[in-house]
Amino acid sequence: MVWKEICVMDERMRFVTACLDGTESVSALSRLYGISRKTGYKWLDRYRRDGPSGLEDRSRAPHGNSRRVSDEMASEIISLRCRHRTWGPRKVKAWLEDRYPERVWPAASTIGALFDRVGLTVPRKRRRRIPLQSHPFAACRQANDLWCIDFKGWFLTGDGTQVDPLTLSDGHCRYLLRCQAVNRTDAQNVWPILESAFFEFGLPVALRSDNGPPFASRAAGGLSRLSVKLIKAGVCPDRIEPGKPQQNGRHERLHLTLKQETAAPPARSLREQIARFERFREIYNTERPHEALGQLPPARVYQPSPRPFSGILRSPDYADGVRVRRVRSNGEIKWRGNLVFVSEVLAGEPVGLVEIDNDCWKLNYGPVELGILKGEDGLQRQGTGRPSKPKPYLKQSP
Repeated sequence: MVWKEICVMDERMRFVTACLDGTESVSALSRLYGISRKTGYKWLDRYRRDGPSGLEDRSRAPHGNSRRVSDEMASEIISLRCRHRTWGPRKVKAWLEDRYPERVWPAASTIGALFDRVGLTVPRKRRRRIPLQSHPFAACRQANDLWCIDFKGWFLTGDGTQVDPLTLSDGHCRYLLRCQAVNRTDAQNVWPILESAFFEFGLPVALRSDNGPPFASRAAGGLSRLSVKLIKAGVCPDRIEPGKPQQNGRHERLHLTLKQETAAPPARSLREQIARFERFREIYNTERPHEALGQLPPARVYQPSPRPFSGILRSPDYADGVRVRRVRSNGEIKWRGNLVFVSEVLAGEPVGLVEIDNDCWKLNYGPVELGILKGEDGLQRQGTGRPSKPKPYLKQSP
């Protein structure tokens, strides 16, 4: 048996022709053609009004959309995006709802579609997501638990001036504490910026940085002259593992936004570039919504530290039972009649020794472990005519 092919338009035309002949009622013909009486009258009315073209299928889309974004609202949304080209739909929506809560703004997906239509969306290659293996900010539960510091990386302004921006932010609230261009990337230029931030916001518990100068060195414990000052101010240096910038990922992400909004392209002169940094810091802290903060700007969340900075640098104190030695100007300490080299950056500073095993001592400077001091009891100096014994040595901690 061969299947019959039926043309919908032909069937509708036969139905209408039969109705116009008047031999059968519309109800009877509707039953014959397998349609409802309402549908039969619909096709008959369309044919009388539009002729054969009235029997064609029509779009079921609504003639109007009451929820369509008005031209005025679309203009406001696009204007905001043009002022802040790195903001996505969610940030734009959060900013508008915060400034104009009495108005009903479209969903973030609708705003994103609007950006697509007007060409404000830059397509990006889809990145392959890698699961996290560590949680470097797990201990950062409130403001001032951890500050992050780093150099963004130098670049040239339009007139050829080199700019080295130093950034300092709160690891929990993302509040940008400092964004300044420095003359040189050394401790003499970095410490005044840190000191002014301590006076203004108080002391954090720890300061996270990479392992490069001036934040760290190859001395015992990785201490540099800057990190020694931090410890004496009451702040613990916190360094990421070498080659793992993701452990300071929040600050690295800040640098991307800083580059996009202030240095792509750079300003014509150093003066203009510094003005861009100041403007960026103001917008970043007080206007730009942050998704991790519930789309609030950092200034709404950040609170200054309850630990004020007096400006006095004090050497660390040690508990009872800790043996204290003061580092000489050449970086050595005297231990059981022998001289043990520790670090020249600790010249004049007290270090503490705690016995952790038989004739095995852990050497600390404040909260930082410098290494393990090993040697035998009753060591004697060489040249006494007695058999020489092994000289104690300092084994640095990994």
